Amino acid sequence: MLEIDQPLITATQTWLKTIIIDYSLCPFAKRELDRGSIYFSVNHETDIERCLLDLLSEFERLNTDDGIETSLLIYAEAFKDFDDYLDFLELAEAVLSEQDYEGIYQLASFHPDYRFEGAPKDDPANYTNRSPYPMIHVLRETSLEKAIDSYPNPEQIPERNIELMRELGIAKVQSLLAACYTR
Repeated sequence: MLEIDQPLITATQTWLKTIIIDYSLCPFAKRELDRGSIYFSVNHETDIERCLLDLLSEFERLNTDDGIETSLLIYAEAFKDFDDYLDFLELAEAVLSEQDYEGIYQLASFHPDYRFEGAPKDDPANYTNRSPYPMIHVLRETSLEKAIDSYPNPEQIPERNIELMRELGIAKVQSLLAACYTR
C-alpha cells in the first residue's frame, strides 16, 4: 500500500463503520470487518482500460486468497462524475460476464454522488449507496447467498435502508458522509 492511499482507506473504513455498520445498511458487513476479511484496494488510474484490468486483478486476488471475503476498489482519481462512473460500471459488469465470473462474483456500486434513477438529487435515500469515493464492491456470490439465507426477510433490507435514510433526513446523512473525511 502506498502512503498516499492511507487517507482514502481510512475515510472508506470510517464510512463502513459509522454509516454502513452503525446504521446496519448491510447487516453482513460487521462480521467481515471484524474478521479482517475485507480487502481495500486504491486505484489511481484514470484510464478506463487500466481500471478494467485492475478489476480483473481483483477477481484474481479473490480467486487465490480465501482469506479475503470481499473487496472494495476505491477509485482515487477516476469517475468523479457520476454518469462516467455509471458508464464504467456497465463496462465492469460486461467484463464480469465475459470473463465467466457471473455467479462467482457480484458487483455493488457506491459513489459520492450516487443517485437512484428517477430520484431527486437531495433524496436522503441516495445515501444508501453514497460513499466517500467512487468504488466497486466485489462480493463472493456463494458467501452472499449463505448470508442472505441466514437472514430473516433479506428482501426488505433495501426498503428498510431507504426508509431509515429518509427518517434521518438530508442534513444528517450529509453530515455523516462528510465526517468520514475528517476522522
